[in-house]
Amino acid sequence: QVQLVESGGGLVQPGGSLRLSCAASGSIFSIYAMGWYRQAPGKQRELVASITSDGNTNYGDPVKGRFTISRDNAENTVFLQMNSLKPEDPAVYYCNADISALAQSGWGPTALPYYDYWGQGTQVTVSS
Repeated sequence: QVQLVESGGGLVQPGGSLRLSCAASGSIFSIYAMGWYRQAPGKQRELVASITSDGNTNYGDPVKGRFTISRDNAENTVFLQMNSLKPEDPAVYYCNADISALAQSGWGPTALPYYDYWGQGTQVTVSS
């Protein structure tokens, strides 16, 4: 069973900073991309940032220059450093990862196809 567990959300004043963490756990063979999405009330879920296993990053336009994504491959953890938070940044932030899980079979451990996993979400609120 693979799980993504997020932490680090909360309330911050405009211009402040928050750091989100997301740890993947369970029977994991490999993780390709990890990333963060967000969804505000009444809006579609949108990409915030993503990072591949070899460090290639991609950012949504609204957060470029303010947010930084990083990753610890040894710990299967992805981080999102959010600086200069704005009133338009509040949302539920979801961790996402493309994971090949490890399954036990009669032939021994077997790597399953990559599958999209999601965390439960963490609330980020920006308010003075």
